[in-house]
Amino acid sequence: MAGLNIEGIFAKIIILNHRQLFFQHLAQTSPAPLALHITRAFGCTLWDAAGKTYTDLIGGISVANIGHSHPYVINAVKEQLEKYMHIMVYGEMIQTPQVAYASKLCTYLPDNLNAVYFTNSGAEAIEGAMKLAKRVTGRPNIVAFNHSYHGSTQGALSIIGSEYFRNAYRPLLPGITHANYNQPEAFEHINTNTACVIVEVVQAEAGVIAANPQWLKMLQQHCTNNGVLLVLDEVQTGFGRTGNLWAFEQYSIVPDILVLGKALGGGMPLGAFIASKELMDSFTENPVLGHITTFGGHPISCTAGLAAFEVLLQENYIAGVEQKQQLFLSLLQHPQIINIRYRGLWMAVEFSSFAVNKQVIDNCIEKGVLTDWFLFADNCLRISPPLSITEAEIKNACAVIIDSLG
Repeated sequence: MAGLNIEGIFAKIIILNHRQLFFQHLAQTSPAPLALHITRAFGCTLWDAAGKTYTDLIGGISVANIGHSHPYVINAVKEQLEKYMHIMVYGEMIQTPQVAYASKLCTYLPDNLNAVYFTNSGAEAIEGAMKLAKRVTGRPNIVAFNHSYHGSTQGALSIIGSEYFRNAYRPLLPGITHANYNQPEAFEHINTNTACVIVEVVQAEAGVIAANPQWLKMLQQHCTNNGVLLVLDEVQTGFGRTGNLWAFEQYSIVPDILVLGKALGGGMPLGAFIASKELMDSFTENPVLGHITTFGGHPISCTAGLAAFEVLLQENYIAGVEQKQQLFLSLLQHPQIINIRYRGLWMAVEFSSFAVNKQVIDNCIEKGVLTDWFLFADNCLRISPPLSITEAEIKNACAVIIDSLG
């Protein structure tokens, strides 16, 4: 028994046990999940159960914009935990975290976006925006776009732009038209039966495809001309990801309804749809409780989100996005890289096939850099790190990606 590392043996048994229980008792979303046993996260670094570190180039899919486990956010959550957690369904009680966060968000939004409805997720926020548009206009139809992604709930699934994901769950919502993104034929589907047009300012899961500025302005004009509400999905683009606080600021347009999620909660589950008070008041009668949620705008989530938002603004991470973007672009040079589509610290590194991309991703993870691919662009490697990523971390991550290409 001399020299036997009992502590190490027990640690390995615990790791193996957790892995077995993961596959045995948790619903799986794919036949081959990454199954990394992450036990700690701070800044741009993840630690697994064996102590191995990973540079996080995913950021929880654009969630951890200020990095993981920021002390200011942690302390704010602890303080709120000592006061109260759940009290009542959304909208019935004055809860300081909700009021403070909604007020702060509206300070940094155009005047017509002055009423916030907090939800549990971005997908739920999309559902709420769809309901609001139908309630306000009294119209049945919605225009969305091919290769768009808005969530997996039944309504959100109805408008995402992929038949592969929609087909197994039909019948879906009626009255949905899918048009081609950045193409003028989309305007032909906007008429007086259309309640709203739902569009991503930058298509996320298509592999970071940005809207053409002229096309997006014309889309808004067609909506205005026909009394149609324009809904912008900024679930992934929001909170500085593209180099502005909101991506729509780069296009000189203002939506009728803005949908947020991901980074909104500072690491906690939170979504929101935001409109004018006049529009949002449509939910208060005929019927009363026109939209309701038990846990939407949970005080802990709103506390974390507000704290993260304050950190984002105070530490001025957004100002460094362009310089970090350029550093990534300068270092990611290789004959096998066909193209890089980007908007700030959000990039799709394109390879010739999924097989090539998957091998690079696997190699990166083995070498301590976490990344993945896009739902509708599986030949593209995803880069969406915390905005707090350092120059040294960028250089290391890029070196690993290039090395992984062999």
